[in-house]
Amino acid sequence: MAAASAIFLLGAAAFFYQSFFKPAFPAKSALTPFVVGQGDNLFKIAANLENAGFISNQWVFDAYVLLKRKYNVLQAGTYFLTPASSAKEIADAIIDGDTALVTVTVPEGLTIQQTEERLRELGAIGISGQKAERWKSEFGFLQSVPQNASLEGFLFPDTYHFPYGLETEGVTRSMLENFDQKMSEEMKTEIESPKKTIFQIVTMASLIEKEVNTSEDRRIVSGILWKRMEAGIPLQVDATIAYITGKKTSNISKDETAIDSPYNTYRYRGLPLGPISNPGKDSILAAIYPAESNFWYYLSTPEGKTIFSRTLEDHNKAKVKYLK
Repeated sequence: MAAASAIFLLGAAAFFYQSFFKPAFPAKSALTPFVVGQGDNLFKIAANLENAGFISNQWVFDAYVLLKRKYNVLQAGTYFLTPASSAKEIADAIIDGDTALVTVTVPEGLTIQQTEERLRELGAIGISGQKAERWKSEFGFLQSVPQNASLEGFLFPDTYHFPYGLETEGVTRSMLENFDQKMSEEMKTEIESPKKTIFQIVTMASLIEKEVNTSEDRRIVSGILWKRMEAGIPLQVDATIAYITGKKTSNISKDETAIDSPYNTYRYRGLPLGPISNPGKDSILAAIYPAESNFWYYLSTPEGKTIFSRTLEDHNKAKVKYLK
């Protein structure tokens, strides 16, 4: 009798060891999305896993989770799972909330439409149509954004690790939270001291982002543009024309500088209607902390070097030398 019981216990232990720690289908290694819905309990999750072919026995999965006393911490989300994983590995992933992530890099200087293209693989379509007004109650830095304006300028460029299947609102919130974190209290205080708004700073930063490449040049260009604004001189930023036409900066024609658009800084004095790109922190800092200089003009060579000039005559000579 004792021998039979021992054999039974050994057999049961072997069965559970095999079921817990050995993959159900070791030859099937492809990763496949599996969704744990909000409110799904242990037994529903286990049944869904068995039906989807990730585990061979839902009761073994149930037993493992119950033995660990983790049945009330299974986390909703989308997971990339493979039948080549053991029931233990799959259970631990769902207990730990090891959800599938999609890594997306959003470079500095993209427009909101270009940013949306980068996020398309997430299914986050519609960001370009999001209005700042919708988010003002959550993010105080949007208070100075005009009514009906988009979030252009505020979708902070960075590398993001988004949960697979995250919807547009979740993606937008993550990017706005990132912007808020990057704007230190010192930066916000500095913006307020010359009586500028965050919207004005971000708009200026978006111009700087598209015009020049280095930190030092950005601060000098920032000083030139703020100085031209104060003197009532049109900013004449080529990147604003490119934003209107969708063309590259180097392709701007004289006729295009006459386009009637509130973004045209050749035709209208002051800042354009709003940001023309989503600037990085370096350009935002340049907009906040402009460098003083004797320069009033600048241009970028085809190689990306910035040439500064004190007079219009010198600027025209530089254009002949570097751009023709």
